[in-house]
Amino acid sequence: MPKTVWLLVIGMAVNMTGASFLWPLNSIYIHDHLGKSLFIAGLVLMLNNFTSVIGSLLGGYLHDKIGGYRSVILGGLISAAALAGLTWNHAWPDYVFFLGAIGLGSGMIGPAILAMAGAAWKGGGRKAFNAIYVANNIGVALGAALGGVIASYSIDLIFAANLALFLVFMAIAIFGYRNIAEKHAGYAGAAAASAKRAGRAQVASLILLCFAYFLAWTAYTQWTATISTYTQTLHISLNKYSFLWTLNGAIIVLGQPLLLPFLKRFLPEVKQQIVVGTAIFMLSFAVVAFAGHFPGFLVAMGILTVGEMLVWPAVPAVANTLSPKGREGFYQGIINSVATCGRMIGPVVGGFVADAFGMKALFGLLIIFLAISLLLALLYDRPLVEKSHSGATGK
Repeated sequence: MPKTVWLLVIGMAVNMTGASFLWPLNSIYIHDHLGKSLFIAGLVLMLNNFTSVIGSLLGGYLHDKIGGYRSVILGGLISAAALAGLTWNHAWPDYVFFLGAIGLGSGMIGPAILAMAGAAWKGGGRKAFNAIYVANNIGVALGAALGGVIASYSIDLIFAANLALFLVFMAIAIFGYRNIAEKHAGYAGAAAASAKRAGRAQVASLILLCFAYFLAWTAYTQWTATISTYTQTLHISLNKYSFLWTLNGAIIVLGQPLLLPFLKRFLPEVKQQIVVGTAIFMLSFAVVAFAGHFPGFLVAMGILTVGEMLVWPAVPAVANTLSPKGREGFYQGIINSVATCGRMIGPVVGGFVADAFGMKALFGLLIIFLAISLLLALLYDRPLVEKSHSGATGK
């Protein structure tokens, strides 16, 4: 892996570690310390996701206009200012404003990092995006574990710790990412000036891919929403539920030495990885639908994680290949925002269906969603194939 990609990976791991101090505790802090209802807490988190969607689109657009380095720094400055404000004052309603600003700034960083990774390792295929994906998961695991320890002393320290680690990320970005931007300026900056609109085939393929990605995330996010509540009704302890996510992170990190050789031999095409991964998602929800005890959830989580390892890094890789030269950041911004929309809307849809019709009906609906996602994954490149065929026949 190129040194430049290592810098991006390390930066994202540090950034996500700091962010993971805070996000698991948001609902608890809003409800228990600020005295607001869980409904209000849900609205605040939805606002955070919404500003992250806006930030993803803005960050991708700015990457193509002013370059990845400037986009990361601008998003970083917004997040750093908001984190400083949150550390200084985390009372109501300032908490809402600062959390929204953090969503905007962090949303801007993600697409720029992904686009820079794709530019820095053009021949790497999904490897660059897989490295960023693994870095995110390492950060989430470390941040969640360390955040619990820090919060046990004082929850107020969480905000300062988040800010401190984000400043470390900013130092890495300021001193490390400028060289990445300069080295690949012809790929992202100068190319943007000459880039025109993407062809209809690329846009159509991206739209199909986005719908597939959205449905997959809508289903996946139930594990942190409705399924977490469902486990409590089955008298599965919170410690056991938390262990499911420990297993998720462990498989993702420890499974990497086996993953890439497996993909190279059995699933060499990125499209194959998305299709097979989505089918594995369906199997996971079929298992959890009949799981009445903890071992069933353990098996379902293991299956889900394998699907996640195939799909999540592959979709940004496809978006990178679909994007015309100079529009890489914008395409990554769209993909990022679609994932965030799935995470934002998924709990609302899942909660409504579970309350109105029960968990069995929800699992059936999720399998239908994933079946549609699978169909779209099979068809997303059809416009490109038709365009290639038309060009070959001169039509």
